[in-house]
Amino acid sequence: MIDLFSGLDAWVLVSLLLALTFVLAFEFINGFHDTANAVATVIYTKAMPPHLAVFFSGVFNFLGVLLGGVGVAYAIVHLLPVEMLINVNTGHGLAMVFSLLAAAIAWNLGTWYFGIPASSSHTLIGSILGVGLANALISDIPLGDGVNWQKAIDIGMSLVLSPMAGFAVAALVLLGLKWWRPLSKMHKTPEQRRKLDDKKHPPFWNRLVLVMSAMGVSFVHGSNDGQKGIGLIMLVLIGIVPAQFVLDLNSTTYQIERTRDATLHLSQFYQRNEATLGEFLALGKAKSGDLPEQFSCNPQQTEPTINALLDSLKGVTEYRSLTPEKRVEVRRYLLCLDDTAKKVGKLPGLQAREKADLDKLRKDLTATTEYAPFWVILAVALALGLGTMVGWKRVVLTIGEKIGKQGMTYAQGMSAQITAACAIGMANIFSLPVSTTHVLSSGVAGTMVANKSGLQGGTVKTILLAWILTLPATVALSAGLFWLATKFIV
Repeated sequence: MIDLFSGLDAWVLVSLLLALTFVLAFEFINGFHDTANAVATVIYTKAMPPHLAVFFSGVFNFLGVLLGGVGVAYAIVHLLPVEMLINVNTGHGLAMVFSLLAAAIAWNLGTWYFGIPASSSHTLIGSILGVGLANALISDIPLGDGVNWQKAIDIGMSLVLSPMAGFAVAALVLLGLKWWRPLSKMHKTPEQRRKLDDKKHPPFWNRLVLVMSAMGVSFVHGSNDGQKGIGLIMLVLIGIVPAQFVLDLNSTTYQIERTRDATLHLSQFYQRNEATLGEFLALGKAKSGDLPEQFSCNPQQTEPTINALLDSLKGVTEYRSLTPEKRVEVRRYLLCLDDTAKKVGKLPGLQAREKADLDKLRKDLTATTEYAPFWVILAVALALGLGTMVGWKRVVLTIGEKIGKQGMTYAQGMSAQITAACAIGMANIFSLPVSTTHVLSSGVAGTMVANKSGLQGGTVKTILLAWILTLPATVALSAGLFWLATKFIV
């Protein structure tokens, strides 16, 4: 790892270390900000002592990051338009990274201080969108091109629908438990359990389910939110030291051959579907040497881009043999071809089988660009895991007592946690970032309604206000910071 940073100018090295510190600080804050939600029910119901709950939650968050992959990480990265990603330089990379991280950290700390279960996912996504929009204004390009809006819409839908699903499903699970065992002790609150049964802890089976579901939420939270930190670090590394990280320098000869074969097969795919795609891609009209000096991702330049990439990879058995400039060039070609293939997949006229083939080609095409070194994954896992172990008290009280007009019962805790674990786990499978905070707190609210406990209007309004304001506030904050940073850094 150390040799990757050798030969850097002192100011670049200092900037890099500072940027990495910012990312890990964000993940540390994310740990005690979001993971408080994962242990809120298990602590409130006294299923586990607080010190054990946060310790094991930290461990499961750590494991979630290690085993979660990088699908969500690059869903976050690709919120930025491909043009911004392929034309990044050190100055813009620094401005981009520090602006979005400063905005995200400031909002996370503020909402945590006031005990508001706001979403780190919304915070991060808003900060990235702000940077993309500010870059569009500064670069004098259309706002519509400043952000990958299709990816933003996909993520926005997952962020909006997941709390609604959490509310409804948790309510249904609770109603099912009440129908199955209407007189069970699981429908008591911790206070009722202490007064009526003179017991401090939940019944054994309820306690076991509460503990297991809390650890499940911690694991899937680590997988989903940890990948966001991984994506941030990869943005930092690619933006500040592109020569070392634009491609996976540890790629095997076989992986490089797969990338080259995917490029060749992509060309054949387009030729096979020329009747449908010929006009969109200008097939047969562009010459192999037609790429402009200032490279831009244009579907009309797909054939020259494919030819240029095949030429660049000809005879290459390891990426380290390429010059730093050539590595950046190869990544630009790969990102551009992937972006165009994504647009092609949405065009009408392609058969479902052809679209499936195109998706497989895209995975092979990006296998050596969508990666994360193990030390990055480990660093994020440690930061998130350690952050879990501090600062949890403020949010636990909000989740346990301030959402409903009555305290949470054991059955409500189980329903909310099982729902959250399943919802976030499904989001991980489809590489969609979701908010642990909103899924769990909406699940608790759903159980309160199903239990006819009623909701505390003040708390619900505060949570909804944070949910509504987070995106515009972080967009504005990161955009303003990026504009200032470009004046001083770039």
